Amino acid sequence: MNDWKKDPRLKKMDPEKIEVLSEFSRRLEQTPGPQMLSVLLSFQMEAEEKGIRFSDEETGLLVSILSARMPQSEQKKLSMLRLFARKMSSRRV
Repeated sequence: MNDWKKDPRLKKMDPEKIEVLSEFSRRLEQTPGPQMLSVLLSFQMEAEEKGIRFSDEETGLLVSILSARMPQSEQKKLSMLRLFARKMSSRRV
């Protein structure tokens, strides 16, 4: 699962963010498919607690890379949750 680190789109990302992602990736490797969505969702909250925030572009990239191993049903749920989150954040503005 470390292939995600080779994605050329990550070269522009802050090295501290990459380190947090590496830690998260190790956790995901040990997570059964049906539980991956909840682990992925908790990741962003944990990152924010550490003062690390991902832009919408970075989040989209990370989701596409890290969710590649998720079952299709979980990927669909994740897409719906991301759409819902975008709608909610646009209402705050």
